[in-house]
Amino acid sequence: MNKKDRLMAVINGEKVDRVPVAAWSHQPIDDQDPERFARATIFYQKTYDFDFVKVTPASSYCLSHWGVETVYRGNPHGTRDYDYPLIKNVSEWENLSIVNPLDGQMGDILKSLQMISDGLERDVPFIQTIFSPMTQARNLVGADELLLHMRCHPELMKEIFQLITDQTIMFIDEAKESGISGIFYALQWASYLNLSEIEYREFAIPYDLQIMNSVSDLWLNVLHLHGDNVMFSLVNEYPAAVLNWHDRDTGPSLKEGQKIWPNVVCGGIRQEETLVRGTPEMIFEEARESIGSVDGKKFILGTGCVAPIVTPYGNLMAMRESVDRV
Repeated sequence: MNKKDRLMAVINGEKVDRVPVAAWSHQPIDDQDPERFARATIFYQKTYDFDFVKVTPASSYCLSHWGVETVYRGNPHGTRDYDYPLIKNVSEWENLSIVNPLDGQMGDILKSLQMISDGLERDVPFIQTIFSPMTQARNLVGADELLLHMRCHPELMKEIFQLITDQTIMFIDEAKESGISGIFYALQWASYLNLSEIEYREFAIPYDLQIMNSVSDLWLNVLHLHGDNVMFSLVNEYPAAVLNWHDRDTGPSLKEGQKIWPNVVCGGIRQEETLVRGTPEMIFEEARESIGSVDGKKFILGTGCVAPIVTPYGNLMAMRESVDRV
Protein backbone atom coordinates (compact mmCIF):
# COMPACT_ATOMS: atom_id res chain seq x y z
CA MET A 1 0.00 0.00 0.00
CA ASN A 2 1.21 3.52 -0.59
CA LYS A 3 0.96 6.10 2.17
CA LYS A 4 -2.31 7.67 1.09
CA ASP A 5 -3.98 4.28 0.56
CA ARG A 6 -2.77 3.07 3.96
CA LEU A 7 -4.07 6.11 5.83
CA MET A 8 -7.41 6.10 4.05
CA ALA A 9 -7.84 2.42 4.83
CA VAL A 10 -7.11 3.02 8.51
CA ILE A 11 -9.62 5.86 8.62
CA ASN A 12 -12.23 3.62 6.99
CA GLY A 13 -11.53 0.79 9.45
CA GLU A 14 -10.14 -1.47 6.73
CA LYS A 15 -7.17 -3.84 6.84
CA VAL A 16 -3.73 -2.42 6.15
CA ASP A 17 -0.34 -3.92 5.36
CA ARG A 18 1.12 -2.24 8.47
CA VAL A 19 0.23 0.40 11.05
CA PRO A 20 0.87 3.95 9.75
CA VAL A 21 3.47 6.00 11.61
CA ALA A 22 4.28 9.71 11.78
CA ALA A 23 6.38 12.09 13.83
CA TRP A 24 6.76 15.79 13.24
CA SER A 25 9.18 18.48 14.31
CA HIS A 26 9.69 22.21 14.26
CA GLN A 27 12.28 23.65 11.89
CA PRO A 28 13.59 26.61 13.93
CA ILE A 29 15.28 29.50 12.13
CA ASP A 30 14.41 27.87 8.80
CA ASP A 31 10.72 28.47 9.58
CA GLN A 32 11.29 32.22 9.09
CA ASP A 33 12.02 31.84 5.38
CA PRO A 34 9.55 30.15 3.02
CA GLU A 35 12.08 28.34 0.83
CA ARG A 36 14.30 27.14 3.69
CA PHE A 37 11.26 26.02 5.64
CA ALA A 38 9.93 24.03 2.70
CA ARG A 39 13.31 22.43 2.01
CA ALA A 40 13.80 21.53 5.68
CA THR A 41 10.33 19.97 5.86
CA ILE A 42 10.91 17.95 2.69
CA PHE A 43 14.36 16.84 3.91
CA TYR A 44 12.87 15.63 7.20
CA GLN A 45 10.27 13.56 5.35
CA LYS A 46 12.73 12.09 2.87
CA THR A 47 15.01 11.14 5.74
CA TYR A 48 12.42 9.32 7.86
CA ASP A 49 9.75 8.30 5.34
CA PHE A 50 6.72 8.81 7.59
CA ASP A 51 3.19 8.19 6.35
CA PHE A 52 2.18 11.84 6.36
CA VAL A 53 3.83 15.21 6.78
CA LYS A 54 2.66 17.67 9.40
CA VAL A 55 3.86 21.11 8.34
CA THR A 56 4.96 22.69 11.62
CA PRO A 57 5.61 26.44 11.43
CA ALA A 58 6.26 28.66 14.43
CA SER A 59 3.02 29.40 16.28
CA SER A 60 3.47 33.10 15.54
CA TYR A 61 2.98 32.67 11.78
CA CYS A 62 -0.72 33.49 12.17
CA LEU A 63 -0.08 36.50 14.45
CA SER A 64 2.89 38.39 13.03
CA HIS A 65 0.66 40.46 10.73
CA TRP A 66 -0.80 42.06 13.86
CA GLY A 67 2.65 42.99 15.14
CA VAL A 68 3.62 39.98 17.28
CA GLU A 69 7.38 39.48 17.62
CA THR A 70 9.06 36.26 18.73
CA VAL A 71 12.62 35.01 19.06
CA TYR A 72 14.23 31.58 18.95
CA ARG A 73 16.61 30.96 21.85
CA GLY A 74 17.44 27.30 21.36
CA ASN A 75 14.39 25.69 22.93
CA PRO A 76 14.85 21.91 22.44
CA HIS A 77 11.30 21.65 21.13
CA GLY A 78 12.14 24.20 18.42
CA THR A 79 9.61 26.77 19.60
CA ARG A 80 10.02 30.55 19.70
CA ASP A 81 9.57 32.81 22.75
CA TYR A 82 6.92 35.51 23.10
CA ASP A 83 8.77 38.11 25.18
CA TYR A 84 6.08 40.77 25.34
CA PRO A 85 2.31 40.54 24.85
CA LEU A 86 0.97 42.48 21.89
CA ILE A 87 -2.26 43.25 23.76
CA LYS A 88 -1.40 45.15 26.95
CA ASN A 89 -4.90 46.23 27.98
CA VAL A 90 -8.42 45.27 27.02
CA SER A 91 -8.97 48.31 24.80
CA GLU A 92 -6.18 47.22 22.46
CA TRP A 93 -8.19 44.24 21.22
CA GLU A 94 -10.02 46.77 19.04
CA ASN A 95 -6.80 47.28 17.05
CA LEU A 96 -7.15 43.84 15.46
CA SER A 97 -8.66 43.60 12.00
CA ILE A 98 -8.84 41.06 9.19
CA VAL A 99 -5.83 41.07 6.86
CA ASN A 100 -5.06 39.42 3.53
CA PRO A 101 -3.68 35.92 4.27
CA LEU A 102 -1.48 36.17 1.17
CA ASP A 103 0.57 38.87 2.90
CA GLY A 104 3.19 38.65 5.67
CA GLN A 105 4.20 35.43 7.32
CA MET A 106 0.90 33.74 6.50
CA GLY A 107 1.71 34.42 2.87
CA ASP A 108 5.19 32.96 3.39
CA ILE A 109 3.69 29.77 4.79
CA LEU A 110 1.36 29.52 1.80
CA LYS A 111 4.42 29.76 -0.46
CA SER A 112 6.09 27.04 1.60
CA LEU A 113 3.03 24.79 1.28
CA GLN A 114 3.15 25.02 -2.50
CA MET A 115 6.87 24.20 -2.52
CA ILE A 116 6.26 21.27 -0.16
CA SER A 117 3.50 20.03 -2.44
CA ASP A 118 5.83 20.21 -5.43
CA GLY A 119 8.72 18.56 -3.57
CA LEU A 120 6.99 15.55 -1.98
CA GLU A 121 6.17 12.31 -3.72
CA ARG A 122 2.57 12.25 -4.93
CA ASP A 123 1.40 9.61 -2.44
CA VAL A 124 2.62 11.55 0.63
CA PRO A 125 -0.24 13.46 2.30
CA PHE A 126 0.68 16.71 4.05
CA ILE A 127 -1.36 18.72 6.54
CA GLN A 128 -1.03 22.27 7.82
CA THR A 129 -0.89 23.19 11.51
CA ILE A 130 -3.74 25.47 12.59
CA PHE A 131 -3.96 26.93 16.08
CA SER A 132 -7.36 27.38 17.69
CA PRO A 133 -8.66 30.94 18.16
CA MET A 134 -8.26 30.59 21.92
CA THR A 135 -4.64 29.49 21.49
CA GLN A 136 -3.97 32.43 19.20
CA ALA A 137 -5.58 34.86 21.65
CA ARG A 138 -3.47 33.49 24.49
CA ASN A 139 -0.33 34.13 22.44
CA LEU A 140 -1.48 37.70 21.82
CA VAL A 141 -2.16 38.68 25.42
CA GLY A 142 -0.75 36.04 27.77
CA ALA A 143 -2.51 33.29 29.68
CA ASP A 144 -3.50 35.16 32.84
CA GLU A 145 -4.72 38.24 31.01
CA LEU A 146 -6.77 36.15 28.58
CA LEU A 147 -8.65 34.55 31.45
CA LEU A 148 -9.22 37.95 33.02
CA HIS A 149 -10.52 39.46 29.78
CA MET A 150 -12.81 36.49 29.08
CA ARG A 151 -14.35 36.67 32.54
CA CYS A 152 -14.64 40.45 32.75
CA HIS A 153 -15.41 41.26 29.10
CA PRO A 154 -17.07 38.14 27.69
CA GLU A 155 -18.95 39.77 24.81
CA LEU A 156 -15.88 41.63 23.58
CA MET A 157 -13.80 38.45 23.66
CA LYS A 158 -16.44 36.55 21.71
CA GLU A 159 -16.12 39.20 19.02
CA ILE A 160 -12.34 38.74 19.06
CA PHE A 161 -12.59 34.95 18.86
CA GLN A 162 -14.93 35.34 15.88
CA LEU A 163 -12.50 37.72 14.17
CA ILE A 164 -9.63 35.26 14.68
CA THR A 165 -11.86 32.44 13.44
CA ASP A 166 -12.72 34.33 10.26
CA GLN A 167 -9.04 35.14 9.68
CA THR A 168 -8.07 31.50 10.20
CA ILE A 169 -10.68 30.19 7.77
CA MET A 170 -9.48 32.67 5.14
CA PHE A 171 -5.96 31.30 5.54
CA ILE A 172 -7.18 27.70 5.35
CA ASP A 173 -9.09 28.44 2.14
CA GLU A 174 -5.85 29.67 0.57
CA ALA A 175 -3.90 26.70 1.96
CA LYS A 176 -6.27 24.29 0.24
CA GLU A 177 -4.97 25.56 -3.09
CA SER A 178 -1.63 23.87 -2.39
CA GLY A 179 -3.26 20.44 -2.07
CA ILE A 180 -3.20 19.90 1.69
CA SER A 181 -4.98 16.72 2.77
CA GLY A 182 -6.17 18.24 6.03
CA ILE A 183 -5.22 20.34 9.01
CA PHE A 184 -3.58 19.58 12.33
CA TYR A 185 -5.88 21.50 14.65
CA ALA A 186 -4.04 22.33 17.87
CA LEU A 187 -6.18 22.87 20.98
CA GLN A 188 -3.78 24.10 23.62
CA TRP A 189 -6.36 25.19 26.18
CA ALA A 190 -8.79 22.29 26.18
CA SER A 191 -7.65 21.39 29.69
CA TYR A 192 -9.24 21.47 33.12
CA LEU A 193 -6.05 23.15 34.30
CA ASN A 194 -7.03 26.24 32.29
CA LEU A 195 -10.81 26.42 32.00
CA SER A 196 -14.02 24.93 33.30
CA GLU A 197 -16.23 22.92 30.96
CA ILE A 198 -18.77 25.75 30.97
CA GLU A 199 -16.13 28.26 29.88
CA TYR A 200 -14.79 25.99 27.17
CA ARG A 201 -18.27 25.39 25.77
CA GLU A 202 -18.92 29.12 25.68
CA PHE A 203 -15.61 30.52 24.48
CA ALA A 204 -14.03 27.73 22.42
CA ILE A 205 -16.35 25.12 20.96
CA PRO A 206 -18.45 27.47 18.74
CA TYR A 207 -15.29 28.75 17.05
CA ASP A 208 -13.53 25.38 16.91
CA LEU A 209 -16.50 23.89 15.11
CA GLN A 210 -16.59 26.69 12.54
CA ILE A 211 -12.98 25.93 11.67
CA MET A 212 -13.43 22.16 11.63
CA ASN A 213 -16.53 22.48 9.47
CA SER A 214 -14.55 24.63 7.02
CA VAL A 215 -12.29 21.62 6.31
CA SER A 216 -15.05 19.03 5.97
CA ASP A 217 -13.99 18.60 2.34
CA LEU A 218 -10.54 17.37 3.44
CA TRP A 219 -9.94 13.76 4.51
CA LEU A 220 -6.96 13.86 6.91
CA ASN A 221 -7.93 16.31 9.64
CA VAL A 222 -6.07 15.64 12.89
CA LEU A 223 -7.28 17.03 16.21
CA HIS A 224 -4.54 17.60 18.81
CA LEU A 225 -5.32 17.91 22.52
CA HIS A 226 -2.29 19.54 24.08
CA GLY A 227 -1.19 19.15 27.68
CA ASP A 228 -2.47 17.38 30.77
CA ASN A 229 -5.98 16.78 32.12
CA VAL A 230 -7.51 17.40 28.72
CA MET A 231 -11.24 17.76 28.08
CA PHE A 232 -11.45 14.53 26.12
CA SER A 233 -15.20 14.11 26.48
CA LEU A 234 -15.92 17.62 25.15
CA VAL A 235 -14.23 17.09 21.78
CA ASN A 236 -15.29 13.54 21.02
CA GLU A 237 -17.84 14.80 18.53
CA TYR A 238 -15.53 17.21 16.69
CA PRO A 239 -15.51 16.31 12.97
CA ALA A 240 -11.95 15.02 12.58
CA ALA A 241 -10.51 11.77 11.25
CA VAL A 242 -7.73 11.45 13.85
CA LEU A 243 -7.28 12.41 17.50
CA ASN A 244 -3.81 12.90 18.97
CA TRP A 245 -3.03 13.58 22.63
CA HIS A 246 -0.31 12.97 25.22
CA ASP A 247 -1.65 9.48 25.91
CA ARG A 248 1.48 8.37 27.79
CA ASP A 249 1.42 11.38 30.12
CA THR A 250 -2.28 11.96 30.79
CA GLY A 251 -5.50 10.01 30.52
CA PRO A 252 -7.13 8.34 28.80
CA SER A 253 -4.93 5.56 27.49
CA LEU A 254 -5.06 4.63 23.81
CA LYS A 255 -7.36 1.71 24.52
CA GLU A 256 -9.66 3.81 26.69
CA GLY A 257 -9.57 6.63 24.15
CA GLN A 258 -10.79 4.33 21.41
CA LYS A 259 -13.90 3.64 23.45
CA ILE A 260 -14.72 7.36 23.51
CA TRP A 261 -13.35 8.68 20.23
CA PRO A 262 -15.15 7.16 17.21
CA ASN A 263 -12.36 7.49 14.67
CA VAL A 264 -8.57 6.95 14.52
CA VAL A 265 -6.29 7.56 17.51
CA CYS A 266 -2.64 8.61 17.18
CA GLY A 267 0.09 8.27 19.82
CA GLY A 268 1.87 5.58 21.76
CA ILE A 269 5.46 6.87 22.01
CA ARG A 270 6.63 9.12 24.85
CA GLN A 271 8.27 12.14 23.28
CA GLU A 272 10.79 12.88 26.05
CA GLU A 273 11.48 9.73 28.05
CA THR A 274 11.52 7.38 25.07
CA LEU A 275 12.03 9.32 21.86
CA VAL A 276 14.69 11.72 23.18
CA ARG A 277 16.29 9.91 26.11
CA GLY A 278 15.51 6.32 25.24
CA THR A 279 17.08 3.79 22.90
CA PRO A 280 15.89 2.13 19.70
CA GLU A 281 15.13 -1.01 21.69
CA MET A 282 12.88 0.99 24.04
CA ILE A 283 11.07 2.48 21.07
CA PHE A 284 10.49 -0.94 19.52
CA GLU A 285 9.05 -2.22 22.78
CA GLU A 286 6.83 0.81 23.34
CA ALA A 287 5.57 0.60 19.77
CA ARG A 288 4.81 -3.11 20.19
CA GLU A 289 2.91 -2.43 23.41
CA SER A 290 0.93 0.46 21.93
CA ILE A 291 -0.03 -1.39 18.76
CA GLY A 292 -1.03 -4.44 20.78
CA SER A 293 -3.20 -2.40 23.14
CA VAL A 294 -5.51 -1.41 20.25
CA ASP A 295 -5.05 -4.59 18.20
CA GLY A 296 -3.44 -2.47 15.51
CA LYS A 297 -6.81 -1.12 14.43
CA LYS A 298 -7.81 2.49 13.68
CA PHE A 299 -4.40 3.56 14.95
CA ILE A 300 -1.45 5.69 13.84
CA LEU A 301 1.78 5.31 15.80
CA GLY A 302 3.00 8.75 16.85
CA THR A 303 4.01 10.90 19.80
CA GLY A 304 1.89 13.10 22.02
CA CYS A 305 3.33 16.26 20.48
CA VAL A 306 6.27 17.45 18.39
CA ALA A 307 9.45 15.41 18.31
CA PRO A 308 12.04 17.64 20.01
CA ILE A 309 14.77 18.82 17.66
CA VAL A 310 17.32 17.09 19.93
CA THR A 311 15.82 13.66 19.16
CA PRO A 312 18.59 11.27 18.02
CA TYR A 313 18.48 10.24 14.38
CA GLY A 314 18.56 6.57 15.34
CA ASN A 315 15.52 6.91 17.59
CA LEU A 316 13.40 8.51 14.88
CA MET A 317 14.52 5.79 12.47
CA ALA A 318 13.62 3.17 15.06
CA MET A 319 10.14 4.66 15.36
CA ARG A 320 9.70 4.40 11.60
CA GLU A 321 11.11 0.86 11.46
CA SER A 322 9.07 -0.34 14.44
CA VAL A 323 5.85 -0.61 12.43
CA ASP A 324 7.59 -2.93 9.98
CA ARG A 325 8.93 -5.11 12.80
CA VAL A 326 5.66 -5.30 14.70
